[in-house]
Amino acid sequence: MKTYGEMVQEEVRAALAEERERHEAFVRRGLKLNMARGKPAPEQLDLSLPMLDLLPSQGSSELLRAGAQDDLRNYGGLTGIAAARELMGAIMGVPPSNVLVGGNSSLTLMYNMVSRAMTHGVLGSTPWATLPERPAFLCPVPGYDRHFAICEHFGIRMITVPLGETGPDMEVVEHYVNTDPLIKGIWCVPRFSNPTGIVYSDETVERFAGLSPAAADFRIYWDNAYAVHELVEDSQSAEAPPLLSIGDACERASNSDIWYEFASSSKITFAGSGIAALASSEENSKAITEALGFQTIGPDKLNQERHVLFLPNLDAVHAHMRRHAALIKPKFELVQRVLAEGLAGTGVGSWTRPQGGYFISFDGPPHTARRTVELAAQAGVVLTPAGATYPYGADPLDANIRIAPTYPGLDELQEAAEVFVVCARTAALEQLVKA
Repeated sequence: MKTYGEMVQEEVRAALAEERERHEAFVRRGLKLNMARGKPAPEQLDLSLPMLDLLPSQGSSELLRAGAQDDLRNYGGLTGIAAARELMGAIMGVPPSNVLVGGNSSLTLMYNMVSRAMTHGVLGSTPWATLPERPAFLCPVPGYDRHFAICEHFGIRMITVPLGETGPDMEVVEHYVNTDPLIKGIWCVPRFSNPTGIVYSDETVERFAGLSPAAADFRIYWDNAYAVHELVEDSQSAEAPPLLSIGDACERASNSDIWYEFASSSKITFAGSGIAALASSEENSKAITEALGFQTIGPDKLNQERHVLFLPNLDAVHAHMRRHAALIKPKFELVQRVLAEGLAGTGVGSWTRPQGGYFISFDGPPHTARRTVELAAQAGVVLTPAGATYPYGADPLDANIRIAPTYPGLDELQEAAEVFVVCARTAALEQLVKA
């Protein structure tokens, strides 16, 4: 079988006519399918429903006391209850004393850290908003669109860094961080990265820890969103390797203040009602806590208590996540199978085969991603917008598409994946006709 690139124009046009017929057949079916965002499926959320019944009933208020004088129903507890800090610290690989547990959203914590740096600086540095030149963040690509949106919201310049199989290109990172005082941060999703699914190697983590920033207020924004989200049975297997602790690595490198780590239970328990955590060095944590006192009187400690009663330790977390994997691994396998069967021999596209996380990253031929997404929308399948995995929504090759398999049921996912394949083939053939 010839690849599309080996076909003569007559063959390309004939193949394109066939794909357009297939596409039109999907359009006529009036599908309404969605693979746009990495949402847990309802069946995954059901796994945590027993958590809602774990708080004591009326008349058992003594059980709602986290300590001798702390009542979980009342104000206070700015950094979170002790058991929740211990739980999130275990997930993040950080001592509980370095952990602050807040509300339900780690994205809120990330936003707050950037916002605070803009208005008040970092550990006494000049507030970024008053600098004579705009500060900048490094952005490994393809990456997470919400990270980029925070930077764009605050007018922070974004500089892309290629993301490989072991993490960002560290030579590029080191050059920028170690020479440019306007580089104030870098976004990282270090385990099962969004969207490629790669895990940063030990060497990459050590090189991050060994950075010599030209800016004293440079920080690594370590978004460990998928710390325990394996698709394989063994959470420490070669297919899903453990992540070296960024905090420990920075301590060894005598660089203890250059990291912030974020995590949440959003894709562990309830996506809209989980608990989120921020960890950092002792000095950073002290400054963060002091600033937080102006923002809130305390988090939702009852929700934290629910979580620690439901997931009392890391073993319980891993057992719970294996139940998640049993639900979503077949979805990843289905998409992989449809992509392989539908694109085999065409020379169209490559994609990742992650062992954890929530996404598959697809790269089509240059100048086809937007068209693929457009064709899919016409056929009733919503995908993440093309370009979303790059700052400003601008993929220079117009090639990358993030596929999110977790939310649809298997039957819907089968249809959506088949539509995607037809659209990817159509967009590729259209480019060859133009050539």
